[in-house]
Amino acid sequence: MAFRACSRILRPHARLGTSPIRLYPQLRSASTATAAATSNLSPEVQRGIFKEASLSNPDPPQDSQTAALVSDQSPYLVPTYVRPPPMFVRGDGCYMWDIENRRYLDFTAGIAVNSLGHADPEMTKLISQQSKMLIHSSNLYNNPWTGALSKLIISKTHEAGGMQAASKVFISNSGTEANEAALKFARKVGKVLAPDGSKTEIVSFTNSFHGRTFGSLSATPNPKYQEPFSPMVPGFKHGTYNDASAMDDLVTPSTCGVIIEPIQGEGGVNVADPAFLSALRARCTAVGAVLIHDEIQCGLSRTGQLWAHQAAPPSSHPDILTTAKALGNGYPIGATIVSEEVASKIATGDHGTTFGGAPLACRLAHYIFGRLCDPDLQRSVLAKEHVFRRRFEELKHRFPSVVTEVRGRGLILGLQLSTDPALLVTAARERGLLVITCGTNTLRFVPPLVISEQEINDGMDILRDAMDVVFRDGQPVQRTHLNGQ
Repeated sequence: MAFRACSRILRPHARLGTSPIRLYPQLRSASTATAAATSNLSPEVQRGIFKEASLSNPDPPQDSQTAALVSDQSPYLVPTYVRPPPMFVRGDGCYMWDIENRRYLDFTAGIAVNSLGHADPEMTKLISQQSKMLIHSSNLYNNPWTGALSKLIISKTHEAGGMQAASKVFISNSGTEANEAALKFARKVGKVLAPDGSKTEIVSFTNSFHGRTFGSLSATPNPKYQEPFSPMVPGFKHGTYNDASAMDDLVTPSTCGVIIEPIQGEGGVNVADPAFLSALRARCTAVGAVLIHDEIQCGLSRTGQLWAHQAAPPSSHPDILTTAKALGNGYPIGATIVSEEVASKIATGDHGTTFGGAPLACRLAHYIFGRLCDPDLQRSVLAKEHVFRRRFEELKHRFPSVVTEVRGRGLILGLQLSTDPALLVTAARERGLLVITCGTNTLRFVPPLVISEQEINDGMDILRDAMDVVFRDGQPVQRTHLNGQ
């Protein structure tokens, strides 16, 4: 009861995003004295009081409304995720609020999805308008938005200097479906070029992530994802990212397709060397293999250019380009962009989708894609990258044995740490900042592209404060707040 009473007193400060310790410094000495003195409060209650007093967004306790809802609902969910305690119910711009009405600055954007931020006003208006007209009609019939979106993607890609051979688009519902289509199209090209079935191998690379469905998963050489569902689809080979020395042995006349991320997201924000991409393109051309660029996470202006592959010479451009995530800003949609050479080998009935290309999804994506093509937005992404990098350098000087490297471009950035960042993620969240990890000991920064420089600095201030608590002399101290809990 004492803990809940304290929570009621302190919660207004949490909602404001302020710590009562900052407003009333005497609380720190008072709570410390209470912890040191003999008390009728249990140690658990004492720790809870101190935690609520010292943190703006402490994780909801076991007797909270959040915990009650999670406990009631979790028995009905397949346990594929381990989620932190907060339950989010609202978003606006670069912030989200949990059910306890606490505000969090979002450096994750739903894993590089909400590039226009949460609750974009025009998007919510379009959802209302189109849902009153036509949501779904199936691919048995024409609708005005599937073609309009496809035309916009092709024209803006050419205008931006992206994939030179972009010709046609297949619309689906997600990133893994976009990649499945790409892999199937590559196999079909191989079948046409070699009817004897000798050209069916697909090549991917270490630390890649292409999706959870069987084809995409087979192209994701990570035991964590593959072993529970092995054996994988046959015919997949894996090479070392950015290693051109083994390319001739890896990509052979038996190869029908090669899939690569110009910037690996899940694998650790690893950037492909332009020379490697050019060599890969040349080898694919030499053996008649389809080159697929997976830009599901790194594309759509996240690097400051419409497509990440634009940083490499035009001679390295792919035959197929996949996108999703930011294309719907939270609404499920994916797209597979193909060259005429690929499209000419796909026949009616070779592939399909029930929901892909629905009027509502495509109308939303048409608006979102147009916004993401804005040169002013792209220039702002590059400016914001500099703000992040400046703050990363400050952290590197402050924690020289913890921060070892910065990787990425634009607003897909990785901060490599020398130790597991799990405690840091918790400490940041309990101070009102959402940040995620990737690869091995890497913090991943993929905020909304519309984030302001002030919001970046606010978030980096929180991260610095969290690191001050979590690390001492370059080592984690097994705590997320100042009393060591």
